[in-house]
Amino acid sequence: MQRATLLLVASCLALGACGGIRDTNWNPGNWFGKSKVERRARSTATPEEVNPLIPEQRDSIFRRKSDEEQYEGTPVHTVSDLVIERTAGGAIVRVTGIPLRQGAYDVRLKAQNKGEPQDGVLTYELEAVQPTNLPQGTTRSRAVNAAVFVSDQKLRDVSTVRVVGLTGALSSKRR
Repeated sequence: MQRATLLLVASCLALGACGGIRDTNWNPGNWFGKSKVERRARSTATPEEVNPLIPEQRDSIFRRKSDEEQYEGTPVHTVSDLVIERTAGGAIVRVTGIPLRQGAYDVRLKAQNKGEPQDGVLTYELEAVQPTNLPQGTTRSRAVNAAVFVSDQKLRDVSTVRVVGLTGALSSKRR
């Protein structure tokens, strides 16, 4: 019994001493040092030729062709939360939904009406790829999140943002 107590006290002291090696090279988090700003090499290509936001596509046997790609998502059962956060240049529409079963993935906010507001209402539909063979589980384990950025130019004509699910919708009006 004394041996177990001594071992427990020693391990607690050793664990407490770990905070002292936080800034040493023994900590794997410090192995690469601090990040620093690098200057980019100037490209010889003109801006019309290269768009840094579009990745170069490589041929692969694992990637589907873009014209064959189809989204197989279905509307999420319930939209439980809608939050609109103001950011520089627009707003982020963040939504939480509750599907009927666990395991939903590839959650998207699909813009309705081609992404244009109708009578001041910008409408999105919350969709996800939802498996049918998994258990239902708790509400918390089924929750999914999605977000989309809306620019200030589009928000100029918007008075209400509405997100539609299978059984209902949530909306948020501009103050």
